[in-house]
Amino acid sequence: MKLALALIRLATLAGLAYGCAEHGDEHDHSVHLHKRLYPQTQLTPPSRPLEWGDLNIIHTTDSHGWLLGHQKTSFPEPNYSGDFGDFASFVAHMKEIALLKDVDLLLVDSGDLHDGTGLSDGFPPGGVDAHDTNQFIAQLPYDVMAIGNHELYIYANTYDMYTNFVPKLGDRYLSSNVNITVYDKNNNSVSVPVGSRYRKFKTLKGRQVTALGVLYDFTGNDVNTTVQKVENMVKEEWFADAIKDEPDFFLLAGHMPVSNDNWPLVFDAVRAVHPDTPIIILGGHTHIRDCNQPDGRSMALESGRYMETVGWMSVNLDTPDSTGNLTFTRRYLDPNRVTYQYHTLTSNWTFDTFQGKAITQGLLNLSEEYDLSDQYGVAPHDFTISQSPYPSDNSSLSLFIQQAAPIALTINNTRANVPNIMITNSGSQRFDIYSGPFTKNDQLTASPFADAFLYIPNVTFSVANQVLPALNGQGAEEKRGLENHMYGRGDVESVYRKWLAEMNMHAERELERRVAANGTLGYVTKDACPGVGDDTYHTPLPYYSSPDFIGSIPPSNVSDLDPVDLVFVDFIETQLLGILNTVQKAKNYTTADVLSYTPILSNAVLGLYAERAWNTTS
Repeated sequence: MKLALALIRLATLAGLAYGCAEHGDEHDHSVHLHKRLYPQTQLTPPSRPLEWGDLNIIHTTDSHGWLLGHQKTSFPEPNYSGDFGDFASFVAHMKEIALLKDVDLLLVDSGDLHDGTGLSDGFPPGGVDAHDTNQFIAQLPYDVMAIGNHELYIYANTYDMYTNFVPKLGDRYLSSNVNITVYDKNNNSVSVPVGSRYRKFKTLKGRQVTALGVLYDFTGNDVNTTVQKVENMVKEEWFADAIKDEPDFFLLAGHMPVSNDNWPLVFDAVRAVHPDTPIIILGGHTHIRDCNQPDGRSMALESGRYMETVGWMSVNLDTPDSTGNLTFTRRYLDPNRVTYQYHTLTSNWTFDTFQGKAITQGLLNLSEEYDLSDQYGVAPHDFTISQSPYPSDNSSLSLFIQQAAPIALTINNTRANVPNIMITNSGSQRFDIYSGPFTKNDQLTASPFADAFLYIPNVTFSVANQVLPALNGQGAEEKRGLENHMYGRGDVESVYRKWLAEMNMHAERELERRVAANGTLGYVTKDACPGVGDDTYHTPLPYYSSPDFIGSIPPSNVSDLDPVDLVFVDFIETQLLGILNTVQKAKNYTTADVLSYTPILSNAVLGLYAERAWNTTS
């Protein structure tokens, strides 16, 4: 078998080299994938084959609608150019390899299918976020899928999951500490789990598994949904019943980061009953690549965001009465066809499966149905969140709050002639903007949140001008409290950017080695697990920090005592009112002083701006 695999790998590498040279576009076009854009540059292949064990897991999390892959040509986007059809083909081939190796291979997701691209968010009026994209996700053979916080911001989304998505997965969809309120057959309102509390099942090789699906202590959920605190969940009778019997291993999936959160509460509760049973934790939420080992018989893995990472874990299990350390491996894969073909010993001629091609075509059809290629204008260059300093001409944060918002929000606005100061949280901008056509999909990708803009009229300019620096200049204790509040409501940008900064510092120390490996720009990961986690070597992206809150350029034609409109997004209303009452004492501002500034939501700002500033046809 080893000889056969080696010969297949040699043929595969030859195919990969040819495919890269020709932009990787020689696969079968029988389903008319002529609109599919492959990276127009050569990609770096993986550094080495995956290490397989008795038990192997492919892990996804925080996909946020990124099912057509990353199709821009500026790096690091080509690294993540594989679409969900490619991923489906990859999973199918990996399942075949697992059968050949006579080992188990599971597929697990840790939540957040909603909010992030036009495919999930660009639905026509009357639709539901991610309803259509979720139908493609349901086609894959997930063994366990956990609920995420983005499934809970809007009750209609949760209800759609409960009534349309969960029935397709059955007991494989887990919401251990999340309920939804619905009407029963007697028309009485009842609170029930969105999915199953836990799942017990056997792997193909007959191993017994007990799986949970836990959500972190999320506080931003909509009415008629309930998130139980993790500390209370582990005290429930059903939890004790779930972990009472010893399986071959526990699979603790959940939308909760593997570091600096409450996984130890769950882990310790299991360990109190089963001191030596292998435990696998598959987390999510903070959008980072991360790994740690709580003890010698466990591993916790978090696999990034936006289909920029496919996680891999393997372990060689031992007998039930063993107590020694287990051998785990983990890997962070770049989801693209070069990576997928390398690890599945295929080429462009043999990689695509019927299901994979059908999913890709279905996603392309959905993109057309949603008019996601509708163009607002042409971006003159790249605007990035963290690869350029803020403020600067290349900063997407500067673009949004200093250029786009002042124009878009004053369209047909009776307050347009009143001087203003506009403030939002920097986490409102979720993705970079790349040069070239700026489409409906790009708008929803860069700024997906449908936040409303509010304002307080007649705030003295000298006071209003202190609010932004005061928000960003709070003391350590206040800042920590604010970060905890924002984190509880689901804002993970500060965590993600802090991680980028740490990875950048680490990468700079290894820059010469990375450059010598001819790595393209991309993630450079340092975690707490042994060995190198990145599947493909990259040179680090430049990183610049940014404040938690960003604001428009203050008007220059007003005096300190002139009244202005203080404009802000509803997401930060509580924090802003608190700061406003700190920087002045003449008036105690409350929600009664807050008015609606415009019907335009934050996810429409960039498109309206592009129509005026980047529209080459006007």
